[in-house]
Amino acid sequence: MVRAPCIDKNGIKKGAWSEEEDNKLRDYIERYGHWNWRELPKYAGLARCGKSCRLRWMNYLRPSVKRGNFSKEEEDIIIKLHQKMGNRWSAIAAQLPGRSDNEIKNHWHTHLKKRGAIQSHEVVHELKEEQKINIERIINFSGLHLSTSSDNIVSNESSQRISDDSSSGTKHRLLFDLNQEYVESWDEDSSLKKELIQ
Repeated sequence: MVRAPCIDKNGIKKGAWSEEEDNKLRDYIERYGHWNWRELPKYAGLARCGKSCRLRWMNYLRPSVKRGNFSKEEEDIIIKLHQKMGNRWSAIAAQLPGRSDNEIKNHWHTHLKKRGAIQSHEVVHELKEEQKINIERIINFSGLHLSTSSDNIVSNESSQRISDDSSSGTKHRLLFDLNQEYVESWDEDSSLKKELIQ
């Protein structure tokens, strides 16, 4: 149910736009353009403020505005860009021609926010699984066996000891370096996880 429009003490109308007002705004902008949003309502014959006219035009009346449901591809792009940019809706809208920043923001908060958080968690989990598989491959290659009872990786100290005792130092040095990279990426993943939780 739409709230009935009201007029404030300065004679400025607030609330839902009528079809007549839409037509006046559309006709004026198509004929003269939008040269100054503050002055435009007076010349267009509208009892509205400039901001209201600008938002009505940008979000609803512009011919290039794409209306209707978001496609799966558009939703995936929004989720991906939101993970990179955060709540920079104008920057995200620039990547989706025809969609307004307001529409994208509303769609995010009503439909995609939860899905975006779930996908972020899944990506982090997949990365950890991939890293674990790579560690297991290197350890198997070097003749070691990773304990299946624990998710812990070979520690730096044990990798160093193996490297000292081994005749094939190159392989074990590779294992040591990989272990170090894994520990560093684990720290990065932990900080990413904290950001996702907040």
